[in-house]
Amino acid sequence: MKKKVLIVLSGLLVVLMVFAIYSSRQIRATPEEEARILPGDDLIPQPLGAVNHAITIRRPPHDVWPWLVQMGSGRAGWYAYDFIDNGGQRSAERILPNYQNIGVGSVLPALPGANDVFVVAQCEWEHSLVLAWRLPGGKYQTTWAFVLEQPQPDQTRLIVRGRVAPGYRPYGLPQWFALPIGRLAHFIMERKQLLGIARRAEAYGQRPK
Repeated sequence: MKKKVLIVLSGLLVVLMVFAIYSSRQIRATPEEEARILPGDDLIPQPLGAVNHAITIRRPPHDVWPWLVQMGSGRAGWYAYDFIDNGGQRSAERILPNYQNIGVGSVLPALPGANDVFVVAQCEWEHSLVLAWRLPGGKYQTTWAFVLEQPQPDQTRLIVRGRVAPGYRPYGLPQWFALPIGRLAHFIMERKQLLGIARRAEAYGQRPK
């Protein structure tokens, strides 16, 4: 039975891979961005795996940052697939003042009612936000960095990097299988999230606040 499940999941992996290759132009990080050292890399210096995505937003970092700091299930949502990561509640379409104060140690729930949460590990206002998930012993298991750069006055390049430490085996899956599945799942959710952040920031910046 387990072998059949792996075969089915492998077939799904192939389909998702084709989808990813076809769609990845929209959130593709450049080779230079992938090779660069980013905030949060020091938390897992020798990762088992890493993913990089990026999008250009037609607003300055000052207008993009508020959408990042209010993320989290039960907060503004994750701007991705709300039926998966926000209990079906639609992610916010406006900036929420109550969730704008954030710093190292702040908690951003991953899922509704989840015990494992993302905690802010590093934060540089309007430049970088590094979320992390730590094991009970304190070791960093995953990091999720959001880095804002300003190539032009009214433009933000939002670079996102996820890293996992050795020993990463979600749901007990074998590592050879967990890594590609995790990479594709991250891509699908990240694509939706980045496009959602860009749409919100650009639209909100065009109307009175």
